[in-house]
Amino acid sequence: MKNYKERIKEASEAIENAEYILIGAGAGLSDAAGLKYSGKRFTDRFQDFIEKYGMEDLYSSSFYLFETLEEKWAYWARHISLNRYETTATELYKKLYNLVNEKKYFVLTTNVEHQFWKAGFPDEKIFATQGDYGYIQCAKGCHSKLYDNEILVSEMLKQTNDCKIPSELVPKCPVCGGEMDVNVRKDQYFIQDEAWDRACDNYSSFLKELQNKNVVFIELGVGFNTPTIIRYPFEQMTYVNPNATIIRLNRDYPEGSVENENKTISFEEDMTEVISNI
Repeated sequence: MKNYKERIKEASEAIENAEYILIGAGAGLSDAAGLKYSGKRFTDRFQDFIEKYGMEDLYSSSFYLFETLEEKWAYWARHISLNRYETTATELYKKLYNLVNEKKYFVLTTNVEHQFWKAGFPDEKIFATQGDYGYIQCAKGCHSKLYDNEILVSEMLKQTNDCKIPSELVPKCPVCGGEMDVNVRKDQYFIQDEAWDRACDNYSSFLKELQNKNVVFIELGVGFNTPTIIRYPFEQMTYVNPNATIIRLNRDYPEGSVENENKTISFEEDMTEVISNI
């Protein structure tokens, strides 16, 4: 890599000269913004679950197989409340908005904490492909409607006792009567409702606009958990467009592909600092 100041200068000039900007955001962005899924933030809020179930962090615990629905929803109510409702717009997301808000831009994200909306990004410029903690759905996807869960989550929190909620608070599908689940992509039953389809169409339209244009792909905290959504497509679009540049911010995987080596500006430094300096 070039020295830090050189890379900051190149990134700043690329963004200033860009006709279009496409933001790709993964879990590393939220982590850098303070929405950490491990450490003190986790242990302070989940000590009872840690002691009872041996949980280690918010990511792995989201796959825990609870014996009862009362336990499952006690956990998820706290998980959702912490990450979706209690956390306001973070400074990093707001700085990112200020960086691009006067440009033609779009956001593609796998994050589910609703931070882009909170930071001021308009709905029509966001495609959150993996869902949103603010909604629940039929666990078997029997119909395509999503249900706002804020009031339900609040009530679950109030009535949690010994890592359980009362049975009467366990949500049931209003159509089939079966179980409900968080609207986060984890299996074939993930619901893509009308809003999801509309966001997908908006993203497709944006991609058509930026073909062969001077475009900057700003990739933030995208690893190799689901690289086919953001990382690989960004590499491919950069490769075929002679006017494209990738600005990649990633603590662990900052490098670009060999084919795009001269079109990639990489940062492994603190993401908040980099965005502020740009």
